Amino acid sequence: MVTWSWTSAVIGAAATAATAALLSAKPKDPTFHLISIKITSFKLSIPLIDAEVILTVHVTNPNAVPIHYSSTHMSIFYAGSLLGSAKVSAGSQPPRSCQLLHLPARLSSKELALHAVQVVADVGKREMVLDATVDIEGVARVGRWGHRFKVHVDSHVTVDPVFLDVIEQENKSDLDLFVG
Repeated sequence: MVTWSWTSAVIGAAATAATAALLSAKPKDPTFHLISIKITSFKLSIPLIDAEVILTVHVTNPNAVPIHYSSTHMSIFYAGSLLGSAKVSAGSQPPRSCQLLHLPARLSSKELALHAVQVVADVGKREMVLDATVDIEGVARVGRWGHRFKVHVDSHVTVDPVFLDVIEQENKSDLDLFVG
């Protein structure tokens, strides 16, 4: 005959709750998706024209804690050459939330001119492949304690070079959490 013990039941429930809390608190990589590219201005730098654009990026924080991050720059590449950079301003994001970031970027037509044959071919087929990398550092707050983190993001984006529509993308992020 099995005897019921309130002590065993409470210990079992506490262990289950602790395990569930631990599993839900395990840090997860944030996700990033480029939503749109909008040209805001052209700057004449004879004989070339540089473009200023706004990149709209959808960011998801899947973690159970808010994050605060410092400012940084995203590097944008075309055919292996640095095409420009986008400024990521310092900010924060609530737990389990999504938000849109509008990142101002400057793109150098000088780099595009160095790959003129490939640019013409990409415009002809209406597909241009861009790569971007960014390292974001910050603090995840749990109560009074802050845990530093660093996220490295690599993006591989195919855009229509005529209308600047995002055709397809692949983003990989790696989260490092520093405890101590």
